[in-house]
Amino acid sequence: MEQPTHPLRIANFRAYWCSRLAGTIGTSAQAIIIGWQAYGLARETMDIRQAAFMLGMIGLAQFVPLFLLTPVVGLVADSIDRRWIVRLTTLLLIFISAMLGVLTWLGILALPALFGAAVLLGVARAFSGPAYSALAPNLVPRESLPTAIAISSIAWQVGTIAGPSLGGLLYAIHPDVAYACISGLYFIALIGIFMIRRVPQPPAETDRHPIARILDGFTYVRRNRLVQATITLDLFVVLLAGATALLPIYARDILMVGATGLGILAAGMGIGAAGTALWFSFRPMREDVGRKMLAAVFIFAVAILTFGLSTNFFLSLIALIVAGGADMVSVYVRSSLIQLHTPDEMRGRVSAVSQLTISASNELGEAESGLMASLLGPVGAVVAGGLAAIGVTLLWSRLYPELKLAKTFDPPEAPGHDKPRQHGVAQP
Repeated sequence: MEQPTHPLRIANFRAYWCSRLAGTIGTSAQAIIIGWQAYGLARETMDIRQAAFMLGMIGLAQFVPLFLLTPVVGLVADSIDRRWIVRLTTLLLIFISAMLGVLTWLGILALPALFGAAVLLGVARAFSGPAYSALAPNLVPRESLPTAIAISSIAWQVGTIAGPSLGGLLYAIHPDVAYACISGLYFIALIGIFMIRRVPQPPAETDRHPIARILDGFTYVRRNRLVQATITLDLFVVLLAGATALLPIYARDILMVGATGLGILAAGMGIGAAGTALWFSFRPMREDVGRKMLAAVFIFAVAILTFGLSTNFFLSLIALIVAGGADMVSVYVRSSLIQLHTPDEMRGRVSAVSQLTISASNELGEAESGLMASLLGPVGAVVAGGLAAIGVTLLWSRLYPELKLAKTFDPPEAPGHDKPRQHGVAQP
């Protein structure tokens, strides 16, 4: 049997991978700097709990535009050349970075400007996320897609390792240097996307009303219980147990390691996730995917609980590394199921639904973390979230038996699938 073509042997995918790597490093570095600057400005006039709440609102400012735009962006990704969507959103990211860099250089940066930048980041991510996700399957043969997902995840996770560390270190040198480098990374990402040659675009439907087409993505997720289970499990666990929004508080006021330590802590989850993604790029997961996801999500929650209770920098870092590795298993399973179960002409809309849940768990989770930290303190918020996430994982294993029954990524109609109803997945 002929082995699938490795994705990195395909020029279009290589350009895509390099673009995603550079763009992720840039956005991760920029996000950590925005959080650090917002918390620092807030602490000039507020106590820790009030500043924590303000930090959470930065996450909410990113989530609101993504939430409002989700019904539209998926349809756009299924109707317009996905390369151009990513190109235009990358230009917007360059503008955001340049704006913040100039305001910082002039010494007039204020919280309203950071909130405005967060809103624009939400708009950019709302459009680029579904386009990026839907573009990748167009660049490789179907049989190479699980490996492509793992390798694409490496670009993302390496970016989350290098980005926060680079952002923290460069900001410690000088804020102007940090923003100049971030803008340069966005330019590299833009060049990479322009290097991707034209790829097949699914024909746009013209015989159905746009609203009906928009609803297709939500209908698909509702009917496919296996995809629904993976998306909602990740949503609630990360929403409850997300600790990344509170890292500036831990770095400054609990572990007392400053901007450099913040960069290292922020890279912790990326280190674990990148190692896991690298393993999957050579040894793709093939069996018991549902049970492995449940186990990984449980480990993630326990690791976050450990981080919340720790007052030792190295223990905190190890806990974040373990959490990142476990989270990567969940990302890998969810991404593979969505991409392999979804027809190409619907991938933009289904990816938009998936992105909405991811953003809800991340950005809305940041707002939830900030609110809980203002009520319980940062340690109490993280510990309560970790315990709640453990409970959700146990509950989902009961509510969705499809997770335990999911043996492979193959959709029910895939050739060679013995039991079409084994996964409990309704036909889309």
